[in-house]
Amino acid sequence: MKYIRSNSLKRLFSFKRRSFDSDSSENSSPLAASSTKCVEGFQETDQFQRPKWKCFSFQEIYDATNGFSSENLVGRGGFAEVYKGILGKNGEEIAVKRITRGGRDDERREKEFLMEIGTIGHVSHPNVLSLLGCCIDNGLYLVFIFSSRGSLASLLHDLNQAPLEWETRYKIAIGTAKGLHYLHKGCQRRIIHRDIKSSNVLLNQDFEPQISDFGLAKWLPSQWSHHSIAPIEGTFGHLAPEYYTHGIVDEKTDVFAFGVFLLELISGKTDNQRWRD
Repeated sequence: MKYIRSNSLKRLFSFKRRSFDSDSSENSSPLAASSTKCVEGFQETDQFQRPKWKCFSFQEIYDATNGFSSENLVGRGGFAEVYKGILGKNGEEIAVKRITRGGRDDERREKEFLMEIGTIGHVSHPNVLSLLGCCIDNGLYLVFIFSSRGSLASLLHDLNQAPLEWETRYKIAIGTAKGLHYLHKGCQRRIIHRDIKSSNVLLNQDFEPQISDFGLAKWLPSQWSHHSIAPIEGTFGHLAPEYYTHGIVDEKTDVFAFGVFLLELISGKTDNQRWRD
């Protein structure tokens, strides 16, 4: 994978390793304190926050996932596989997202890998999946806190699962809306997710939703009302009309997808099933 193995990117991540401990000591200084603002009950610093994620060694994540054993495989997408793991140092449950290799698509996968680090690596909210770190040795890997109940899609459409209670569905809807509000209004730079759907909303043990998969996310400068992009990417059935036809991206892009998400949450049917009915 020629792009991720470039010397400049290797130096970037080695600098991150060296500076991680020193950054922590600097942040403990009274001079590093900054004023905070409240966003839906959660705080975000006015000054730029240093990323809290770290660089894992390949051996750490290899041992945590039992050598990427098939028994630890908990999910698979178009460009990635997700493995459950346990960190040896503290016994913390983690999810390791391994970016798969695919020839001509390697550059796109590397771009999405860097985009995900660049966005989720700087956010902090109970309804947004937390990034613990990454690894670029022997491939591309992202490390997250493990969401024990998996994705909302897996619960909604598993015939062996009892239907979700209405109180639980309401909690998921409200939590996801809070996470989106934080991304749009609470971050220093607005983040447009571009792929809000039930399979990208994970649930912890208490059914608290966490927005995940920021591979298609876009930063939107505060002075821009919208951004026009190409090519059009996302999930068919969840794309806002102005985005699908003209490539216009803004907060409404996510709001439209959130509406489709709510229909699925309430009805228990995917957009394809609703069309057939």
